[in-house]
Amino acid sequence: MNGIVIVDKPQDWTSQDVTARLRRVFNTRRIGHGGTLDPMATGVLPVFVGRATRGVEFFEHAEKTYETVLRLGLTTDTEDITGRVLTEQPWNVTREQVEAVLETFRGQIMQVPPMYSALKVNGQKLCDLARKGKEVERRPRPVTIHELVFLGLVSEGIRLRVRCSKGTYIRTLCKDIGQALGCGGCMASLRRVTAGEYTIEEAVPLQKLLDAQEPGDYLRGVDTMFRNYPAVTLTANQEKRCRNGNSFSVNLADGTYRAYGRDGEFLMLAKTESGVMSTVKSFFDV
Repeated sequence: MNGIVIVDKPQDWTSQDVTARLRRVFNTRRIGHGGTLDPMATGVLPVFVGRATRGVEFFEHAEKTYETVLRLGLTTDTEDITGRVLTEQPWNVTREQVEAVLETFRGQIMQVPPMYSALKVNGQKLCDLARKGKEVERRPRPVTIHELVFLGLVSEGIRLRVRCSKGTYIRTLCKDIGQALGCGGCMASLRRVTAGEYTIEEAVPLQKLLDAQEPGDYLRGVDTMFRNYPAVTLTANQEKRCRNGNSFSVNLADGTYRAYGRDGEFLMLAKTESGVMSTVKSFFDV
C-alpha cells in the first residue's frame, strides 16, 4: 500500500508508537511520520506509507497549528504539567493583560529549547541529561509565531491557538508567556489541529484504523500534500522524459506544479523555469 493517512494521535502514545502499530496494520516496513508529537499531545499526525515516504522530507518545514491550555501560576522542570513542580502561586490576570503580553510573542522570537527535548548537545539528547539531573547551556534559537490567538480564560489559566514555524516548542512558549504575566506558567494540554495542508477534520482516530477491516481505504494520495500547487497533465513524450529523469519544454509560467500522467498517475512535484520543467521529487512506481 502507498499513501498518507492522517491520524488523530491519542494521548500517551509517542509518534513512534503510532508508526510501529501502523507498520503492522499496513503490512510494510516503509513508514514514517510528519512531525513528532509529545506523548501528552493529541491531534494531527500525518503518517506516510510505502512509496509515499518519499514525501516526508517536504513536511520538515510545514507550518503547524496548535490549541493549548496554559496553566498559570505553576512552573515545572519539563515546562508542562507532567513535570516536577518548581513553583506554585495564585494568579489573577485580565484579558487586556493577556492580549498585551501576547503581542510581544508574535512574529519572530528567540526561544531557548527546553532541557526535556530530543535536541542533542555533544551527541547527547538533552532529555537524557535532564533525567540525570544535569542542565547544560542552550543557545536561544529564532522561531516564528505566525498567529497567536487568545481563546479565553478557563479555570486553569488561558486557552490559546498558535500557528508557528518548525522547531517551536509550545511548552516553552507557555512558560515564557506565564513568566511575562508575572505568575509563571506551564503547558496543561496540547492538540495539533493542522499540519501542513492537513486538518483535524480530516484525521482518523487511531483506534478506528487499528480496528478497520480495510485500512487502505483511509490512505490518500501523496499528491494531496501539494494540493495548493496547480496540476498539469503531461503529454506522452513529456511523461517519457519525466520517467527517465530528464527535463523538457512546457508552455507554462514559472512555478511549482503537480505533474500527472495521461492515466491520472501522480508522477512528480515539478518546477518550471524559463519554459523548462524539471523534477523536484518523483513519486511514480519504478
